[in-house]
Amino acid sequence: MDIKQLRFLVALDETRHFGQAAARCHVTQPTLSMRLRSLEEELGLELVRRGQRFEGFSVEGERILAWARSLLAAQEGLYAEAAACRGQLVGTLRLGVVPLAGFDPTRLLRLFAGAHPDLRFQVFVLSSEGILDQLGRNQLDLGLSYLDRLDRDQYQSLALAETPMGLLYDRRHFAFEAQHLGWDALIDLPLGLLCPGMHFRQSIDHGFRRHGLTPRPYLETDAVHPLLQAVSTGLCCTIVPLDGGFAEASEHLALVPIDGARTLAPLGLILRRGAPRSALADACFEAARRALGIAD
Repeated sequence: MDIKQLRFLVALDETRHFGQAAARCHVTQPTLSMRLRSLEEELGLELVRRGQRFEGFSVEGERILAWARSLLAAQEGLYAEAAACRGQLVGTLRLGVVPLAGFDPTRLLRLFAGAHPDLRFQVFVLSSEGILDQLGRNQLDLGLSYLDRLDRDQYQSLALAETPMGLLYDRRHFAFEAQHLGWDALIDLPLGLLCPGMHFRQSIDHGFRRHGLTPRPYLETDAVHPLLQAVSTGLCCTIVPLDGGFAEASEHLALVPIDGARTLAPLGLILRRGAPRSALADACFEAARRALGIAD
């Protein structure tokens, strides 16, 4: 077994296509297929379900795939650690961010890039549970997520901000004269919201329930982009963080605060405590602590 076989396995998972996985890894498709079969023979397991084309991974393959990702992350962490020992900080920082985060993640990226100009970045939008899971499995370096379900023995965090909410709408289709809106003013609007179960949506539902109201969303989605598209076409309004920069995306968008509306938990930057932990994660976490003036 060698690290290239694990890269081939992960590339196949990400592309779901033998040819595209081979192209990503700069090898021919027969070479990729041969090396994966060799890995299967060495492990004594069928990892990939094959037909005329890629059909997915076996149950055993999914389990091996999780280990492959961890080993690849550990290899990258090893190189980053070696660079840190030489007085350099290089590599790719992997940041997980919850949808509709009330703290602009690019603010963190600018901070990290300013402190360590040789860094590169990957940003993944995930649920709060997904961020903790991938931090725990060393698939992310840092997370920007809610702090209410955090196991303090497993993770350390920097509380960044509470997240007040407002109603985002397109001026071409809706008009509101009030400087603030109550929850009762929202109930009859066509609302686009994240899906039930997502943390930001739970905070919205909690706000309605506190006022004896039950929302009936016009649109539900698990992604932010469709919400913003729907607002821009006048299909609906939506509820977003006040400080998320959403109204700046277009001259037609406006944002009005909702009285007493905020997420159920503060947002924070999260770092796993356990080893192995990348030097990139440690350095960026400390850069954020210093820049934001947060004490140990």
